[in-house]
Parts: sequence; C-alpha cells; structure tokens
Amino acid sequence: MTAGMAGLLTAEQLTGKHFQPEGKENILNPQKALIAPRETIKITKLEIIPVNTLRTIFIKLHTDAGITGVGEGTVEGRISTTAAAIGELENYLIGKDPRRPAHHWQAIYRHAFYRGDIVLTSALSAVDIAMWDIKGKALGVPIYELLGGPTRDRIRVYGQAGDPEGAKQVINEGYKSMKVSATYSRGRLSRIVENPDFIQGMVENVSAIRDVIGPKTDMGIELHGDHSPQTSMLLIKALEPFQPWFFEEPIQFQNLPLMAEMAKKTHIPFATGERMVTKWQFRDLLSLGAASLLQPDVTHCGGITEMKAIAILAEAFYASMLPHAKEGIVGAVASMHVAASIPNLLAHELPSLQAAPEDGVKRSALGKSYIKKPLVMGNDGHIALAGNIDGPGLGIELDDDLIENERGVKEWEFPEMWDSFDGSVLDH
Repeated sequence: MTAGMAGLLTAEQLTGKHFQPEGKENILNPQKALIAPRETIKITKLEIIPVNTLRTIFIKLHTDAGITGVGEGTVEGRISTTAAAIGELENYLIGKDPRRPAHHWQAIYRHAFYRGDIVLTSALSAVDIAMWDIKGKALGVPIYELLGGPTRDRIRVYGQAGDPEGAKQVINEGYKSMKVSATYSRGRLSRIVENPDFIQGMVENVSAIRDVIGPKTDMGIELHGDHSPQTSMLLIKALEPFQPWFFEEPIQFQNLPLMAEMAKKTHIPFATGERMVTKWQFRDLLSLGAASLLQPDVTHCGGITEMKAIAILAEAFYASMLPHAKEGIVGAVASMHVAASIPNLLAHELPSLQAAPEDGVKRSALGKSYIKKPLVMGNDGHIALAGNIDGPGLGIELDDDLIENERGVKEWEFPEMWDSFDGSVLDH
C-alpha cells in the first residue's frame, strides 16, 4: 500500500468520511482505490500483444504507480499495420497522466493531422480503453460509473447463425435473439441484379430459420455489404414478411445518401456502422437518415471516449445503439461499459472466434482463455453487470496463459470473394 493510500484510509477511519479534494467531489471507492486522487501517476511503458485467434490486438499500459490498464484496437486482417500505429503512440504517452483520457484523445486525434483513418482510430481506441481502465482502477470503481452511472442492470446479447442447425445451437446456448447471415444463396454469391431462383434460395433459408426459432425470437438479417444496391433491395423486399429485427449493412457505407433512400422504402430498420469511425462520420449517417440502429465498434471508432459521444449523438436523433463487438473480449467488455451507461441500447454483440484454430485450447465468446474470469450469460440472453463487469476499471484481467495460447497462430486474412460466372471481384 502506498503512503498516499494509507493516508487516505486513515483519514476516512478518523472522520468517517471519504477523502475529497477541497471544494470538489470525486467518485471514489476507498476500499478498492489503488491510489489517492491527488497522487501523481505516469505512463511508463506500452506493451502490445497480438491476438491472432481473435483478429485483434490487446495492449497493456504500465504506470509508475503499479497500475496496469488493458485495451484493444484492431483492423481485422491488418494486425501488423495496426500494431505499428499503436507503437507510434508510445512517445506521446510516456510520462503522461492516464487519468485524462478525454484530453489525450483530443491530442492524439487532432495532432495526427490526417484524421479519421480506420488504422489511426483503431490505434487510438486501444490506448483510450486502457486509460479508462487505469482511471477506474485508480478510483476503485467500474468505468460505467465514470460515464454517468448505470442506466440498466444487465445487457442483452445476441447469437449468430447461418442456417437452421446453427439457429438451434444459438437457442440452446440461451440466447433470445440472433443475427442471421445472408451472403450466399444456392451455393454462390450474388450478382448486380439477381434472378428469382437466387432470391428464393435466400427466402427458403430464412424461412427455415424462422420455423426453428419461432415468432418470439428477434432475428436480424446480416447483409454485410456483400450485395449490390439493386440485389440488396430485392432481398430486403423478399425478406420483409419474416419481420426481421433489422437489416445490417444493406450496402457499403460509402454511399450513405443511397442507403438513406433505401431505408425509406422499407419499414424494417437499417443497422450499420462497424466500419465507420468517430462522431463525425456517424453525424453524417444520422443527418441523412441512412440508419436508425448504430453499430460502432469500440476497437475501431475511437475507444470508450468516442463511443459514448456517438451514443449521445444517436439519442438526439432517436436512434439506438447496437454495438459491433466481433473481435476481442477486452473490446467487448469496454463496449459493455458504455452500453451500461446509455439509455438507447438495443442489444450487444459478442466475439465470434471465427479466426480461432482447433488447437486444443478451450476458448469461448465470453472470454475463456483470454481473461481470468470469463463472463457469464444468464439463461435469459443477458449479461448482468454484477459479477461480470462491476470490478474496478474494466473489471477484467488477462489470462496468464494468453501469450502462450497465441503462440504459433498465424494472422487471419479476409477471404477473397470472386464472381463465379466471370471471375470479377465482389464486395465484402
């Protein structure tokens, strides 16, 4: 125990009150706080840990107070590129007080000159999350307490399936909602304008899934930006009778005006945003009315600081948050802290493990083999804050065997997608 912390506890024991700087109140749990609010703390080292089984990068920010923060930032399929970008932030971070994440966010983002790039914001995301983790640990409280306190006591999560058998497994795992992939039909990818047979193949698959899960289970349709606007609109109209929860990424986000026009032609809400970064890109999406369900990924969009800002912006447009969190558990937990503090949450994603090899290591979407205490999902398809993410900071610790479990795993690459008729390149 540091001298400052000992003094803090002594003062509390003598007065029966929490120590507060004169004239100022602070959120503080003196039983769990690692240092007193006025004690100095400086970043001493940035440690980068590639996690290829999750297509991501974990980091550790070390401090001279002995507090270590963990974070995550990634561009899937570009791990080495993103790791280099994270490493370039070390010169700025060394010697800085990590308890000022909002200030450091501004400095890192604005001083880069070239702004809004997915690689740079993903690097910023990693260190932003780690600084919030340190701040929470220093004060002895969960991050969601620093974001205004919880607006809910549990977070709804959903599963993912591609066919009826996969849907059965999702239901058996305890989920009450899911997302269904709609990329292939009749064994092939779509063309610019599709024929009735292709569309009917997609309808048959979704119909079979709906028969399995019944009318009470929410079912989103993941179009993944794989289809041209013409074919996407055909699919949307054909699948409307199944009343999907939402259509995700109906087209690539670069054409938000067109997405907005498409959104007006269906009563099913659009969801998008996993490839978008910063409040400024989401401002454009919301202003145009391109989607009403926002899917920022905390490991891409700029971290906890920026995801909270996006959620506030969304609330002003009566839009809801459906956070993307398909990579690592550190980012998923960071995202859940934001989700716990906002009023406009629909549901939350969990890591997919699609890059994890079958190597004998037992892994799970809830963090097994990545964090010491994996999350626990209730049988109602929710993750309670209590007992899962209510510890100081993020409330998690990295698994002691993480680096060994990652040894020898190659970096994942996005699959190439080609037109089966003429060999031309298709969207992904």
